[in-house]
Order: sequence, then C-alpha cells, then structure tokens
Amino acid sequence: MSTSGSSQMQFGRYYEEFEVGATYKHWPGKTVTEYDDHLFCLLTMNHHPLHLDAHYAAENTDFGKNVVVGNYVYSLLLGMSVPDVSGKAIANLEVSSLKHVAPTFHGDTVYGETTVLDKTESRSKDDRGIVHVETIGYKQDSTVVCVFRRKVMVPKRSHAEARGGEQPGRPEPVRR
Repeated sequence: MSTSGSSQMQFGRYYEEFEVGATYKHWPGKTVTEYDDHLFCLLTMNHHPLHLDAHYAAENTDFGKNVVVGNYVYSLLLGMSVPDVSGKAIANLEVSSLKHVAPTFHGDTVYGETTVLDKTESRSKDDRGIVHVETIGYKQDSTVVCVFRRKVMVPKRSHAEARGGEQPGRPEPVRR
C-alpha cells in the first residue's frame, strides 16, 4: 500500500532505462583511510609490505609511502556503481578488463563514473538483457586510478512486475 507523498529511491536500472553512451556519475566519493586499506588487506590476506608497512614503503619504494591495495580501489568503485548500474542485477556476468592506472594513497578521495558501452537483449529469456559498461575511478585531483569493463544481466520491467514490483518481499509497518 502506497501512502500519498511517499517515494522510493531508485536503486539500479531496468534494461529499458540504459542508453548506450549514457554516463552515470556516482556520488558521493570516498576518502580512503589507512584503516580502510589495512582492514581490506588483512581480510583478504594480502600482507604485502607496500600496503601495510610504512617504514618499508618509505625506504624501499618509488612512492615513499604506502599504496592503497588495488583490489580495494576496484571494490570501492564497484560498490559505488551499484545504485546506478547493478542494483537490480540478476547476475554480474564478467569483468573483461581491469587496469590500475595510477596509485591511490591514504587520504585520497576516490570518485567514479560509469558509461554504458552496449546493451543486448537476452537470446534465451525475453525478460532481461545484458548491459556492457566501463567504470573509471579518479582522485580528487582528477587523476584516473582505475578502469574496468564488465557485463551485467539486468531485468526488464516485465521481470519485476512478474515478481512483485520494485521492492518484492518488503514488509509494511503495522502501526498500533
């Protein structure tokens, strides 16, 4: 039951809403802290001193300081893109390329944007399609740090309608 004046935030897009050439600028950006970087490294068991040992990085690298682990930057950008790109996804099908272009350091703020490269209707099911996108991540000074391309299977509106609408399974509050 919808109440007058209520609204829903869009989360992801249906196949019909994607236009080849459209660019979605993800907001907000994220300032990467030392804690973020170290926690991600520890959770993923990447113990390379370039990411975790400030003394090592200062004395033995061209950068002179810790570099944020690239897979964190990629994961951050992927997450930033969900509300604009894959929030309604049926499946993430592939990442066809991933390039780390420049380093990210503790204290840098990462921003992202995604461009629709192509879209193809499914050959096996008429209620979905595949969207091919490229996401770029860049820092506060506009330096591009990461670029990746992926394909996402997304539903058409008919898919959602057949399964209960925009937020299937969401309960309504019971006021007492």
